[in-house]
Amino acid sequence: MKIQHTNLLSLWVLTLGWALTCTGTAQAQAQPQQYIPHHLLGLIHTPEVHRELKLTQGQVDQLENLFDQIDGQWWRSRNLKPDENAVVILKLEETVNDWFQSNCTAVQEQRLQQLVLRSQGTRMLLRKDVKQKLGLSKGQSQSIFELARSTQNAQVELQKATRQNLSTDDLRDVFSKAQQAEQQVFTSVLKPEQIAKLSELVGQEFDTKGLKRIFPRAPELIASKHWLNSKSLTLAELRGKVVLLHFYAFQCHNCKANFDVYRRWHEKYGDQVVVIGIQTPETALERDPLAVTRAAGKEDLKFPILIDLESANWKNWSNTMWPTVYVIDKQGYLRQWWQGELRWQGANGDQTIEKLVGELLSESS
Repeated sequence: MKIQHTNLLSLWVLTLGWALTCTGTAQAQAQPQQYIPHHLLGLIHTPEVHRELKLTQGQVDQLENLFDQIDGQWWRSRNLKPDENAVVILKLEETVNDWFQSNCTAVQEQRLQQLVLRSQGTRMLLRKDVKQKLGLSKGQSQSIFELARSTQNAQVELQKATRQNLSTDDLRDVFSKAQQAEQQVFTSVLKPEQIAKLSELVGQEFDTKGLKRIFPRAPELIASKHWLNSKSLTLAELRGKVVLLHFYAFQCHNCKANFDVYRRWHEKYGDQVVVIGIQTPETALERDPLAVTRAAGKEDLKFPILIDLESANWKNWSNTMWPTVYVIDKQGYLRQWWQGELRWQGANGDQTIEKLVGELLSESS
């Protein structure tokens, strides 16, 4: 039996900030359930899972209607404290499970739960229901918990050093070794009969590593009477096209550093990709539509610009930084985002995004 952590876990940690972040005494008091990743919402957004569950087109359509109800809450919860985020996620997962119970077969429900277990990797062994079904002893459970905690602590320290621009080579090595030790838990801690039960519990093999569309649908744009270079647009009417949406303020130095990239994207992609700027004021001058218009003309910004004087879209997206660029696929789902300057200190954010755009353009609408 081969079960590994899906890329869902690493993406949640690196981009949504939903990892356990407690330190010191708080870490010592952490409970096993705090280390269990919640991947249900991401899994049900992927076409591969839809096919694995053998959902009908009607079921997929209904499921996407559900996304319209829950994705905004899911997306905005990414900036909450871990305990507050957990409350939101658990409530949304309950809503999703209720939907599957009402709209899917028992076989589909069972397979979905198997995929959830597989996506959790070794951390599934921290779940009370799994521990009970496998008959794990207190000693086994404690060993599994310690391995998970070591990995999590190493990850937190690595993230902290990365944010502070400190040397991370030694910390990466510690994290890698902790991951390897945790991955070996199936053979180092479990008994053969428990492994056999676990194989039945997780069902047939399913590769979760390649899943990509694991984020919410992008929040719809909140209307504004002030648009430049375009009529009022909605993301719904742009379905079928890739959208590069960025928040900026025209007096922001870091935003200006990205302008040449935005201009290039607008010229390079033509009708295939829509570049949209959301001018969100940081200063008093940036609240003047005429000043925003003059600045856009001076900078030769010819792509559509929504002038958001009330910062309504900033709040709806729970955005936190000028500038931030979001990549939205043809179906309206968020696929990647980049905070700050795209080329800050040698970064290649523009190339990273362009590579993804190429992949998204090849996907069917």
